[in-house]
Amino acid sequence: MPQAGLGKQSSALEKKNEAYRREKRRRMQQRPDTEAPNTVQRSRNNWKAALLVVLLSFLTRFYRLSEPPHVCWDETHFGKMGSYYINRTFFFDVHPPLGKMLIGLAGYLSGYNGSFSFQRPGQSYETHNYLGMRGFCSFLGSFLAPFAFFIVLELSQSLSAALLAAALIIFDTGCITLSQYILLDPILMFFILGALLGMVKFCSCADRPFSSVWWMWLSLTGVNLAGALGVKFVGLFIVALVGINTAKDLWKLLGDLTLTLEVFLRHLTARVLCLIVLPACLYFLIFAVHFTVLNRSGSGDGFFSSAFQSRLIGNNLHNASMPEHLAYGSTITLKSLRTAAGYLHSHWHLYPEGVGVRQQQVTTYSHKDQNNLWIIKKHNSERDPGSPVEFVRHGDIIRLEHKVTGRNLHSHQREAPLTKKHLQVTAYGTNGTGDSNDYWRIEVLGSRSKVKVLRSRIRLLHLSTGCLLGSSGKTLPKWGWEQGEVTCSPYVRESPSTLWNVEDHENPMLANISVSILKPTYLEILIESHIVMLRANSGLKPKEHEVTSRPWHWPINFQGLRFSGVNATDFRVYLLGNPVIWWLNLACLGIYVILGICAAVSLKRAIPMSDQVKDCYLLLLEGGGQLMLGWLLHYCPFYFMGRVLYFHHYFPAMLFSSMLTGMTYSVLLKFCTRFLPSTLHHSTYMAGMCFVHLILLYSFYLFHPLSYGMMGALAESRDSPMFGLRWMESWEF
Repeated sequence: MPQAGLGKQSSALEKKNEAYRREKRRRMQQRPDTEAPNTVQRSRNNWKAALLVVLLSFLTRFYRLSEPPHVCWDETHFGKMGSYYINRTFFFDVHPPLGKMLIGLAGYLSGYNGSFSFQRPGQSYETHNYLGMRGFCSFLGSFLAPFAFFIVLELSQSLSAALLAAALIIFDTGCITLSQYILLDPILMFFILGALLGMVKFCSCADRPFSSVWWMWLSLTGVNLAGALGVKFVGLFIVALVGINTAKDLWKLLGDLTLTLEVFLRHLTARVLCLIVLPACLYFLIFAVHFTVLNRSGSGDGFFSSAFQSRLIGNNLHNASMPEHLAYGSTITLKSLRTAAGYLHSHWHLYPEGVGVRQQQVTTYSHKDQNNLWIIKKHNSERDPGSPVEFVRHGDIIRLEHKVTGRNLHSHQREAPLTKKHLQVTAYGTNGTGDSNDYWRIEVLGSRSKVKVLRSRIRLLHLSTGCLLGSSGKTLPKWGWEQGEVTCSPYVRESPSTLWNVEDHENPMLANISVSILKPTYLEILIESHIVMLRANSGLKPKEHEVTSRPWHWPINFQGLRFSGVNATDFRVYLLGNPVIWWLNLACLGIYVILGICAAVSLKRAIPMSDQVKDCYLLLLEGGGQLMLGWLLHYCPFYFMGRVLYFHHYFPAMLFSSMLTGMTYSVLLKFCTRFLPSTLHHSTYMAGMCFVHLILLYSFYLFHPLSYGMMGALAESRDSPMFGLRWMESWEF
């Protein structure tokens, strides 16, 4: 009975708090605000402040945009990819295509012809028009502060908190640097904050369901979700945030007994259409455009299957003809399905002394070559030229004779050169004569019939040892010509490393067909491209001398990235967050947790409090809670990622922490002013806000050379503009 009583009391308290929230929302537009005498004046002040935010954001992002007039950091990648779109040349990247497509479109519309090579950082742009692409990224980056302003304004109804959140983004040197170059980051962050703004504006229309404004913000949220996911896969984090908020919203609607089930189903359908169907259609459309535009063979061909490559103009498989099914006596090439592994290859060179058995090397090679050709034969006899054609089928035992050297594909109980516990693969014998270690059983996955060129996925099981022919993905030393290692894997499981397909096929006894009839469908190439992207993304490793970082480095601004220059004679740009802003954000994260716990406990225990304190507590738990959840979703998953990580990965989370700082600092000031006479509340609050804005402005003045460029003496010299500002040894400016 006491437990039942407690349950009823808790339920009644929740209903009371929910009623208070509804009443508060109803009164929000009518009640006077301490920052404006009336609703009309407050609205005017909001728009004046928004205009100031827009002007400052655009000025800081477009100032000295043309400098330096050479390639900086990852402009080598994304500028080059923009050129590929202009030239319609296929390439491969670990990220979805929207960001690069928009960069290419911006370059094309601004007069860039796609002829610049983007070979290395520091390469001069000379007469090439690069400002269109930089300007586009800066344009989108300039919207981050205005978006943050409106998000915080909507969540808190506090102009001061919204202005502080915007100022934290405007005067952050890291955000400025990322926005001024040809990068994906400003495009990604634009869509992330666009989706968040759409979500909070949609929630503000809850009292006008199914109105045109309601539909507009719901649809814009879906469009921005597709945009974020279409730029980088980390866009999934904002998808998760919107999904959690939507599920919570629907759960509340389900419990509202004033709504009929029909109305609830209409709400559910609207969200499914705008937040699932619409983003999915736009996402598929992005890839359809991507595949249509990039229709010419290029540097990315080797990452994809042979069937995929047959679509590309200029590829040797495009409009080619060959026999459809494999037969004994056919000359073939085998391509590994492991990402960028290449073709099964051999050559006259032997493994060196001390590396397994000194027999002929077998490797993978990424280029077309005569040494990639193999003749498929029966394991125990030579084919009679006069006999009828016999097709190779699933389960057949075969030999593969290297056409150039006449030796058979072979394995034995000796360790592979690099991959321990795997067996060595060699080429052995003379003119096709070897031993029983040359026998392999062919397995056709997903089918128990003939082997089809381009489409069939096959495995080669070594008959004597029971291991599978595979590509380890490792690169052999110079004695192996830095080609890929081929091993025989004892781990008999389905893996891209041990899967192959037949690409080239010659057999004068068989009729040729056009490989165009074997081209994959749009759905097949969409799935394949995602598999390749995800595999490559998870396998990213740091390059030599590259500055990487760990997630715990990021919130404390531990280490930056060199965008341009190293020496005193160079034009130097260094990606580093404004330390005052970043450490203020870090402090406010901790303060928010403390205040949030106090708010939750106070409301749960129904501790007597004034309406002003209750408003602040609800603001922290609802509006602040959404921003805190956004920060956690955009930061914590990186601790579980195996791929290489860089400092710039934290910036989407930094936007959430900046908005949370604006709200937390505003609430903290209001709590502090309660200990003063009521006549001093407003003036003290505004003085506290002005003080922090002055600190931000002064810190921006001190650290702005990091973004806009430095020349001359390094930070250790008294002649340097950064002298005395290297507050951490790990900073390298």
